[in-house]
Amino acid sequence: MDDLRDKYIQLIADAGDEAALEGLRVQAVGKKGEISLQMRGLGKMTPEERQVMGPKLNALKDEINSALAARKAALGDAALEERLRGEWLDVTLPARDRRQGTIHPISQTREEVTAIFAELGFSVAEGPQIDSDWYNFDALNIPGHHPARAEMDTFYMHRAAGDNRPPHVLRTHTSPVQIRTMEKEGAPIRIIAPGRVYRADYDQTHTPMFHQVEGLAIDRDISMAQLKWTLEEFLRSFFEVEAVELRFRASHFPFTEPSAEVDIRCSWEGGQLKVGEGDDWLEILGSGMVHPNVLKAGGTDPNVWQGFAFGIGIDRIAMLKYGIPDLRAFFDSDLRWLRHYGFAALEQPNLHGGLSR
Repeated sequence: MDDLRDKYIQLIADAGDEAALEGLRVQAVGKKGEISLQMRGLGKMTPEERQVMGPKLNALKDEINSALAARKAALGDAALEERLRGEWLDVTLPARDRRQGTIHPISQTREEVTAIFAELGFSVAEGPQIDSDWYNFDALNIPGHHPARAEMDTFYMHRAAGDNRPPHVLRTHTSPVQIRTMEKEGAPIRIIAPGRVYRADYDQTHTPMFHQVEGLAIDRDISMAQLKWTLEEFLRSFFEVEAVELRFRASHFPFTEPSAEVDIRCSWEGGQLKVGEGDDWLEILGSGMVHPNVLKAGGTDPNVWQGFAFGIGIDRIAMLKYGIPDLRAFFDSDLRWLRHYGFAALEQPNLHGGLSR
């Protein structure tokens, strides 16, 4: 056994690479190796002989395995040293310029909207992006036959056969947040609800996922005049102009009564939008006085409280303000586009220092 040990310890020490080392391992302790065959012979020995030879063979096997592992580590270290001698880096060379990341125009616009409405006394409310069709439709006075509830316009969540729970949808607007906030906080309320919304549509001006901000103000004496003033102040601050002129056109939304589409005076000289001047009108948002049925659904007495609501497409106003022609570009993840339209990462928009520096 001593001869066997000396033989393999010397062969392992002389092994020049890992392939040779693996061959020695198989030769010594593999299934048919010399030491393994010796251990198989223990069954033919007497109990007294096994008691003596068993520990010696186990010790020999452990010693050979340890020698193999040590030699393998030494060969690895030597290979690394050789590689390091051939590969080197001059750390005195100047580093490459690191381009600073930018804020996405959608994120920037959302921050701008939030900053403006914060100055007007509105807080931010949030809600789930997957909601029951009661919050998304019924509570907002949208009847069962309304086209918006069709599967061609709305993403419905899968339900297993026999599931009697109310259907859930990817919210089509952030209006469900208004109902949830009324349920939780009661009146009076002054909130905006920015967030992602989903509709089954895709072209130059529509995407399946986009962003909206909806506003809600409820008090005892809210009027359309206050709605008009709020929207004027917001649009004047957002487009950073001295004054804006709005035009309210009668419309119909199930959740407001009366309802109005809002246009803003503008011009398109040379293909560039200029807000607050010119003879053109641009539809900018929808608004109205909250329908009594919506107040009831939120647990608010319409005989005591009244309010106004409005909805604005964040993506749309970002396109108008920053001259972005295609809505789909927002979601293409093109670094060249992001560097062109992006904003400095450390600049927070505010009304005093400027929104879009």
